[in-house]
Amino acid sequence: MRAQICLRVRMNDNYIIPLNGLASGKSSFFWHAGKEFFDGFENDEIRDAGLEIEVTVEKSGRYLGVDCDIDGNVTVECDRCLEDVVLPVDSHVALSVKYGEESESGDHQEGDREIVFVAEDAAELDMAQVIYDYVCLSLPMQRVHEPGQCNPEAMKYFGAPERQDGVAEEEDVNPFAALKDMFR
Repeated sequence: MRAQICLRVRMNDNYIIPLNGLASGKSSFFWHAGKEFFDGFENDEIRDAGLEIEVTVEKSGRYLGVDCDIDGNVTVECDRCLEDVVLPVDSHVALSVKYGEESESGDHQEGDREIVFVAEDAAELDMAQVIYDYVCLSLPMQRVHEPGQCNPEAMKYFGAPERQDGVAEEEDVNPFAALKDMFR
């Protein structure tokens, strides 16, 4: 029977998992990522953030499984009205950490887990880039307010104001609507 250890570690927002001395079983890490986290990546698209990150590391011999849950909100610019819009983030990252050089086969998946390679003598695993990438990938392509929530002053410059239910008439959003009677 394998012993399971659950450590509640509050790190100083450095997103580091110490590989040396990590006990067999499960260990947990809890971090917070705010605006300064994204500023460190020189990301000016994310104006603010409030993310809670919970990482569970399972170690068994040379196997190292990392499960990371990212939950919270980020503030970005609305693509429609250019005002701030708060978007939810709820992302799960499942990693298998392998020691040594990346294989030539280019296989980066192990079941539902992404494989991360670290040097044989690596003392730590920096999760900052992984967290950053998964948060950015979780954001929608179009970053807009809910229907009817955009700044009405900005929306009047579109020439087709949103109806109360947030949906514009097809004629208002179709750039070819003015040409529909051209060949009659």
